[in-house]
Amino acid sequence: MTTFTAVENISRRNVLKLFGAVGGGLALGTTGLGWSPMALAQDKQALMNLFVAIGEDNKVYLTCHRSEMGQGIRTGIPQVLADELEADWDKIVVVQGLGDKAYGDQNTDGSRSIRKQYKKMRQMGAMARTMLEQAAADKWNVPLAEVYAKQSRVHHKGSSKSLSFGELAVAASAIKVPDVDTLTFKPDSEFNFIGKRKTIVDMDDILAGTAMFGYDINVDGMVYASITRPPVLGSDVATLDDSAARKVSGVLDIIQLPVPKGAPLFQALGGVAVIASNTWSAMEGRKALKITWTKSVNDSHDTTQYLADLVERVKQPGKVMRQLGASVDSWPAESTINAVYTVPYLTHAMMEPPVATASVTADGCEIWASTQTPQSTQQNVAGVLGLAEEKVKINVTLLGGGFGRKSKPDFSVEAAILSQKLKKPVKVSWTREDEIQHGYYHAISAQFYQAKLDKNNQPQAMLARSGFPSISSTFAEGVDLPSAGELDLGFVDVPLALPQIQLEAVKATAHTRIGWMRSVCNIQHAFGIGSFVDELAVKANKPCLQMWREMLGEARKETLANQGFEYGNYGETLEDHPIDVSRYHNVLDIMEAKLTQQAPTLKNQGWGFAIHRSFTTYVAVATLVEVKDDNLKVLKSIAAIDAGLVVNPDRLTSQTEGAIIFGLSLAMMGEISFKDGQVQQSNFHDYPLLRLPQSPEIEVIHIQSTANPAGVGEPGVPPVAPSLTNAIFAATGIRYRDLPLNKFLSV
Repeated sequence: MTTFTAVENISRRNVLKLFGAVGGGLALGTTGLGWSPMALAQDKQALMNLFVAIGEDNKVYLTCHRSEMGQGIRTGIPQVLADELEADWDKIVVVQGLGDKAYGDQNTDGSRSIRKQYKKMRQMGAMARTMLEQAAADKWNVPLAEVYAKQSRVHHKGSSKSLSFGELAVAASAIKVPDVDTLTFKPDSEFNFIGKRKTIVDMDDILAGTAMFGYDINVDGMVYASITRPPVLGSDVATLDDSAARKVSGVLDIIQLPVPKGAPLFQALGGVAVIASNTWSAMEGRKALKITWTKSVNDSHDTTQYLADLVERVKQPGKVMRQLGASVDSWPAESTINAVYTVPYLTHAMMEPPVATASVTADGCEIWASTQTPQSTQQNVAGVLGLAEEKVKINVTLLGGGFGRKSKPDFSVEAAILSQKLKKPVKVSWTREDEIQHGYYHAISAQFYQAKLDKNNQPQAMLARSGFPSISSTFAEGVDLPSAGELDLGFVDVPLALPQIQLEAVKATAHTRIGWMRSVCNIQHAFGIGSFVDELAVKANKPCLQMWREMLGEARKETLANQGFEYGNYGETLEDHPIDVSRYHNVLDIMEAKLTQQAPTLKNQGWGFAIHRSFTTYVAVATLVEVKDDNLKVLKSIAAIDAGLVVNPDRLTSQTEGAIIFGLSLAMMGEISFKDGQVQQSNFHDYPLLRLPQSPEIEVIHIQSTANPAGVGEPGVPPVAPSLTNAIFAATGIRYRDLPLNKFLSV
């Protein structure tokens, strides 16, 4: 059995003329894929192509250019490559790609790694296989149609002759790269790895403690930094007394970092860095600093008042973002139902806080970081150091979770600035308190929903407004209205079959760094629409699933055309990833059948339901709760997920299980609050995550589909919160419209 390591060095001696030589290998820039060759291994002498290499020992080196943070992408990408290549899985070595534009998009976020890379990876594997087959055909002087690859060998159909991939590598590298249009792809029925369960390739190393995460990096001559950052966004050091800190054993230096001007972007926040010979001394020295801070325009930010103001604002007219049917001016109060839903600021709380090591020399900069965005890291580090991007090398370690936080490379920028100043390698380690108090936050939000009802309490029209500080405020000063790209996430794109729909956005000023988090704006939008449909169902005395069926209408592919906006669809075309109402109905049918199999609920128990499409995936979640004496217990969660073709079903199950735990944590306990501009939470004692005694039984239903691969990591989160609050209503008759629930119930 092959042992997979976190970073695989490949020497020139062990690598033949691999499929990436510019003179004749897979120079993919000429294939229409928009890529070009690069050196991928840590050993700079290695000659490799973009994704596939064959070693003298017949090992198959497959490069993963995405970041592994527990979602299994270092297994999924090789599964696709190896299947079309016809490689022997036990001969595969996974190589982690460096940060480089040659790969195209490397940002591991938005649940798009397989969704965006599936076709390209199949093309890459098929190209390499075709070249190996052609090399064998040339050697045997037979037509290409008489040879075929299987299990890392090429066989001749008319005889027992065969050659290993390693024996053919040199000859194959001299063959012209085939055009994409000429490639032959395997039928789905012949897949060896795609659609099959595979244990993640890093499992053995993780269990043995040898896997390399950001905190495991150790560079010769390295020093350690711990940074006290401004407590309020925009404040700076007024006075600094570091005399006591300099006396702490192991402390080497104290460096003040400037506070950036303008929008936060991915800049370092500023503050005071304590440099030491070890992490403990750096952190102890930091505790001894005496700092006063300047005033900031954000000093008065208070979430209690801010949210109260936002709730009032969403009750007033906003900017119309989607319009179907006649404009809504006013409806008689007696014919309507309305509600407001709120979600607080949230933070990522991943297992491994941000960490980066930087070494800046006269030749350039090298970074080792647990980053989701190596190219953005490269760009931002190059910018702050005044270097050309090609002078910045980004090594991607394994990530102990990310959830979007590690898509922001500010922590790598900090390490680079300090290394440049100190002229030696520096590791910057964020503490849990740093991560919770100085991160990029999921936006606080309020939503208003109103429906016009007929005499049977059936909804005929809907008005909704959404308000929250925009992620765009992180990139441009003065932005105070949600962007179209954020409203696309579960607000304007819900395909309700009502004759009149009006969806609006209201202004909200940002007072902290707003960033994307797992599921992004789908978190609040799914909570809003998922709760409101349940309220409509209760009003009409119908099951929630039935109300969803009726409001979604007949099976169709919704285009959202001529409704005043252009839908982004998660960067996909509606042709490849349509809003398919028939898939909604199928998920509803499957969940309804599953719920009929459940035991009858007991006293104080209730089931809740919600459905949501995000990242082009359709997910329904049903939750069973018990509420006794204001004590909430989540008993069971069932998720039915249609994510199109799934490369590794094991990852779909684990990611959906994780999404339910993540979603329940947010709904039950997640809240970041500000007072006087400062975050009030600091660690897991006041920003708790779901513990084992709080966790329900979880069942994941994988709906088989031939649709194009869709997202898996994020879509399971959005329906969790509304299914939970709907379940509480079913059990108690009490409707909770504000999160988190631990403000009202013991959890």
